[in-house]
This record gives sequence, C-alpha cells and structure tokens, in this order.
Amino acid sequence: MKFNERYAVHPEDFKKYDTGQIRKEFLVEEIFVKDDIILEYSLYDRYIVGGVLPVNGPLVLESFYSLKSDYFLARREMGIINVGGGGTVTADGVKYDMGYKDALYLGMETHDVSFESADRKKPARFYINSAPAHRKFPSRLVTLADSEQVELGSLQSSNARKIIKLLVNSILETCQLQMGMTELKEGSVWNTMPVHTHNRRMEAYFYFEVPEGQAVCHYMGKPDETRHLWLKNEQAVISPSWSIHSAAGTTNYVFIWGMAGENLDYGDMDMVQPDQIR
Repeated sequence: MKFNERYAVHPEDFKKYDTGQIRKEFLVEEIFVKDDIILEYSLYDRYIVGGVLPVNGPLVLESFYSLKSDYFLARREMGIINVGGGGTVTADGVKYDMGYKDALYLGMETHDVSFESADRKKPARFYINSAPAHRKFPSRLVTLADSEQVELGSLQSSNARKIIKLLVNSILETCQLQMGMTELKEGSVWNTMPVHTHNRRMEAYFYFEVPEGQAVCHYMGKPDETRHLWLKNEQAVISPSWSIHSAAGTTNYVFIWGMAGENLDYGDMDMVQPDQIR
C-alpha cells in the first residue's frame, strides 16, 4: 500500500501557481496500480482519495502513519465505487459483490476490509473516498437500481447529463461523505455548468470512460481567478471549498464526485453564471 500527503492551499497563493505547481498540488495522476492500494491523504477536510486494483489475489486495507489509528476505519467512513470488472469487498466477514458502477458504504469502526477481483483477466477497479466520522452507521451496498437519477442540461448547451446519486443522505445515512456519478450524453462535453462553489465542503472529481487519445480540461480556482488542468482517463483532482469544479472534454465522459464537510444538503451550492466567470 502506498500513500501520499497533500497540504491545503490558500487561494491567494494559488493565484501564483504555474501549471506544474497546480498539477503537483491538486492532480492525482495515478489511481490504479496492479496488485496495490494507492491513497492520497488531503488536508482538505482530511479527505482520502484512492484506488485498489487486485489482480493476483485479495488486497487488505491497512492503516498508515498519518491516521494514528490501529485500523483504517477506526474513526473514518468510506465510499467505494467499482469502475472495473466484477469484484468483492469483504468487510468484517460480510462479502459485498460489486458490479460495474455499484457503490458500497462502509461505516466507522469497520475493522477488517479486503478487496478481490472475480476474474483476474477483467479485474475490479475499486475507486475509494474516505472522510473522518463521528458516528457509526450501517454499511450498505447501493447499486444503480437503488440510486436517484436526475437529468440536467441540454444538447444545445453541450451539457446534457445524468446525475446519479449513490451515497447521499436521501438514500442512506452517513456522517459527512457523499458520492455519486455524472454521465455526459453523447454530443455533450460540459459538466457542472453553470459552475458553483460551496464553502461548507470540499470535493474530489475522478474522471473515467475517457477514450484513448482524448482528455478532459478541469477548471478550478475562485470564480474570478480560474485556472485549468488537463486530465487523462482514470485521473482525479482535489477541489478546495473555495474553488469551482467544472470541466469540458474533447468527448463525452463520466466522472465520480465525492464530497465532505459540514453540510449534507446536496443542493448547497453558490451558483456563478457563465458570464460572471473570469
């Protein structure tokens, strides 16, 4: 298992960053490594982004130094979304079989967690988000059939998309973690447009189903001082609470959004119209 720590950044300092510094501080370039667990520990709300790619056998989730706990979820909750082949997550002896785009919530004090693929030729790819927790809630598998889905945007504005709410408080109880997906329809490239911020919580985006040779341009920064990052398939970006989080791709794509903070209201957004962005 490999982990890396990232510090929080003041928006005034962010204005001075060049491309290399922005990528270093906010871009997670490598999420999946064969037979390994990769974790990025951010000091934005102590949020963890990572991936698990078990090929030749099960992988066990362990604690690491920064957590100062005997096991990973001693004071945390976790969301998992499978973006690969079929697989199984075993949590304290309970097996959860996960297909493509299925989600799993693991509550605080879940002690033993392991990940395994059903077929090593088509391994599971478990994308994970984790946030601190103050209370134990039941673990639960949430499939696409269990999700809440909303259609937004239009082809005329190049942002026709489907919002798929998976681990949100209208479906199950969590302390602060929320996760779901947004699928762009063919012919649309813009996500989260109009843009918004929410100073009550941070967010992380993970882009996938980006075809070979294509890319996604992610926009971030304060609404009047924006910057951008170019992402490839299966890369993630960490977004501070003061930053917008929007993107346009060279084709349609899917992304997973994950959030943590003091407000569980999904609609908590401070909107900024396109003609107000700088």
